[in-house]
Amino acid sequence: MPLSFFVIVWLIVIAIQIIYLVAFLYAFHQNPVESAQAPHPVSVIVCAHDEERNLRELVPLLLAQDHFQFEVIVVEDRSNDGSYDYLLQATQEDPRLKMVRVECKPEFINGKKFGITLGIRAAQYEWLLFTDADCRPNNKQWISHMTSKCNDQTKFVLGYSPYRKQEGLLNSFIRFESLITGIQAIGLALLGRPYMGLGRNLAYKKSVFMEGKGFNNYVGVVGGDDDLFVNMHATKSNTQVCLGSDTITISEPKQTLAAFMEQKLRHLHAGRRYKYSDKMILGALMLSWLLTWFLVFPAMFFTTSLWIIMVAILFRGALLIWLVEHASRRLGSQFESWKTPFLDFIFPFYYLVTGLRALAVKRIRWKN
Repeated sequence: MPLSFFVIVWLIVIAIQIIYLVAFLYAFHQNPVESAQAPHPVSVIVCAHDEERNLRELVPLLLAQDHFQFEVIVVEDRSNDGSYDYLLQATQEDPRLKMVRVECKPEFINGKKFGITLGIRAAQYEWLLFTDADCRPNNKQWISHMTSKCNDQTKFVLGYSPYRKQEGLLNSFIRFESLITGIQAIGLALLGRPYMGLGRNLAYKKSVFMEGKGFNNYVGVVGGDDDLFVNMHATKSNTQVCLGSDTITISEPKQTLAAFMEQKLRHLHAGRRYKYSDKMILGALMLSWLLTWFLVFPAMFFTTSLWIIMVAILFRGALLIWLVEHASRRLGSQFESWKTPFLDFIFPFYYLVTGLRALAVKRIRWKN
């Protein structure tokens, strides 16, 4: 019996999904040639607002890094807790630690971007390495591994930052969603198409920031200090990626669905300003993911050849499980791939809700 037009459309959609999955599998199966690089001094920059508890944990871990020459710059952004007092004392105990204090900011610029800009201007080294106050380097070699890709041709080094594993469905989904984002960002960079970086684990040259006039093109946008900056300046020839557990920073996950959705809203809101070609690539991936599940049941209704649909679903599912298993291992934070089928099914519903909110919301805020 001939397939209906509706079923043919669904098969085209799932074929697009399969093409993307195979491309990402290819990307993470590559073994890039490693070349020894002379170590570089680096300025590690953290922007913090009301993060005293996190800073008390993070700062000692950063200062304990096994790297020949570095400084840690913490931008204290108008905190209401004891961050300033802690940092003032800590800077007196270790000369490698600097504090840049933001007491007020211009109205036209987003608070985090202003803080990061001040931190960059205070940096004494050419290479800058960024993380967040609620992140933790996975070991004492994080700085050394992230700067091992630095050379004269490289301007950006992209790293991965998974969320800490905890109990519960929400945590599993947050980690799965973060992994999918990492697979897209790192995978496309491995394929020669860098389009974003994670500010929780990202390095670039100070000269790139200064010559590119920093965040001038989107100073009022919440977010984008990492992904929009990389989207604007990163290319196949000037971008490297770091893979493996030695290169990651581990982030603290949100504890409520509302907090997680608000966080992702900021990320998706900034994504509206990506290059048109990048939006098309990512849009086709996400749209095909949505339609794969939203159209599968109507497709079953319009055909008597259910085996075709079942084979396609199972083949795509097997590829996704393989990708989750292999990519998470290469990225340095193994994910429980047996959870993939269920998380895969609920992912499009989450993405539809947050995507529509990101399109509708005109203005969002950072912490302050």
